[in-house]
Amino acid sequence: MWDDFDQEPDWDDENEFDPKSMRDQIYSHPLMKKAMEIVSLTHALVGSLDEARKELYGGMMMQDATVMSAKFAGAEGVDSFILKMENATIMKVHARHLLSMTYQLAMEETHAEEHLQLLREAINEFRILFVDWVKSFDSAERYDDGWGLFI
Repeated sequence: MWDDFDQEPDWDDENEFDPKSMRDQIYSHPLMKKAMEIVSLTHALVGSLDEARKELYGGMMMQDATVMSAKFAGAEGVDSFILKMENATIMKVHARHLLSMTYQLAMEETHAEEHLQLLREAINEFRILFVDWVKSFDSAERYDDGWGLFI
C-alpha cells in the first residue's frame, strides 16, 4: 500500500495546474484590477478618518473592500457555477455595503464629497464589469447543492 507513494505521479501535462499562470490570470482580470483600486481608495478614506470613526467604520470598510477581491479570486479558481454564484453574491453584498458607507460618511460630513464620489464611481465601474463577468459563468456546471439556491 505505501509503496504506491514511491512512484512518480502520472501528471497529464496538458491539464497540469499552473499556480503562477492562474495567479497572473486572476490579477490581470479587469474586475480584479478594479477591486484592487477599490481597496486602495478605501484604505485612503479610512486612513483619513478621525480615530473614533476609524474604529467604528474602518474595519468594516476595509473588510468590504478586501472581501470583494478575495471572493473574485475564489470564484475564478473554480469551474463550479454554484461556487462562482456564491462568491459573486458575497462580492455584491460587500460592494453595496461599502457604497452605503460612503453615504454614511457624507451624512457625518467626514470627507469632501469629491473623495467619497471617487469611491462611488469605482464601485459603479466594478458593478458594470461584475455584470459582464457573471454573464460569462457556464450554467452547465450547475447542480443541486442541497440549499436550493442558483438551481
